[in-house]
Amino acid sequence: SARNGSGSSLDLESVVQPLALNPWDVVLSISGTIISCENAVVVVVIFYTPTFRAPMFLLIGSLATADLLAGLGLILHFAFVYFIPSEAVSLLTVGLLVTSFTASVSSLLTITIDRYLSLYNALTYYSERTVTRTYIMLILTWGASICYGLLPVMGWNCLKEPSACSIVRPLTKNHLVILSVSFFAVFAVMLQLYVQICRIVCRHAHQIAVQRHLLASAHYVTTRKGIATLAVILGTFASCWLPFAVYGLLGDYSYPALYTYVTLLPATYNSMLNPVIYAFRNQEIQKVLWAVCCGCFSSTLPFRSRSPSDV
Repeated sequence: SARNGSGSSLDLESVVQPLALNPWDVVLSISGTIISCENAVVVVVIFYTPTFRAPMFLLIGSLATADLLAGLGLILHFAFVYFIPSEAVSLLTVGLLVTSFTASVSSLLTITIDRYLSLYNALTYYSERTVTRTYIMLILTWGASICYGLLPVMGWNCLKEPSACSIVRPLTKNHLVILSVSFFAVFAVMLQLYVQICRIVCRHAHQIAVQRHLLASAHYVTTRKGIATLAVILGTFASCWLPFAVYGLLGDYSYPALYTYVTLLPATYNSMLNPVIYAFRNQEIQKVLWAVCCGCFSSTLPFRSRSPSDV
């Protein structure tokens, strides 16, 4: 059982038995609550602000929606395991978690692609083609994520064959391997794109410095700031998800549940940090939040259009 340390963190085979409260499950539930609250704010702000219909806000909204569902999934899983034990319903919550976390990682990739294209095709970025491309990326992101999440519900689980289980029951080892390999593919593409973004940013900063006859130190400061921002974004993503992805490939269902908890918990932190990195740093979203907090919200607030690369 996951609760005595010999199973995994999402062991659904024991949900029909009375369970002692596991502190790790409590921590995951608290993490889910924080994630839900943070991302609910972002979703509401973007949904109810008419000016937030640009592609970059749609992608941020997709990320916030995915993370919101991930937080709710963590809460629901805790509730169903301890208060409403049901194997079938718990399968649905695990499917929700797989869908939401996959959509979250995929949304990060789409934001990276959008940032790169906004710099690489700066002259043609603000066009109908960009809007169409954004909707296509969103459809592909959520379509693939839902397919991944439906697999356990549709029968690809290890409830009847425990030896096929991964470190996260009821996911099979093959299913988790596919998810882990997909993560590494996404990470590799994001790394490559951010390297290209760094090169473009450095080149643009140098050109501006030359045209305006700025000092070399000014060019250095601008370039360093841009690279530092990209390093924080990519470093946060890697540090949160790499431990779980690696353990998902190397771990075995017979390993202690502690290892699963220790690697899964940082992965949830990524959904906790995403609103801070991608939404709350955005000046337009900040304006709306400050206006709401001050009680002077107005849908006619002036907004300055910014490039996704600045978000």
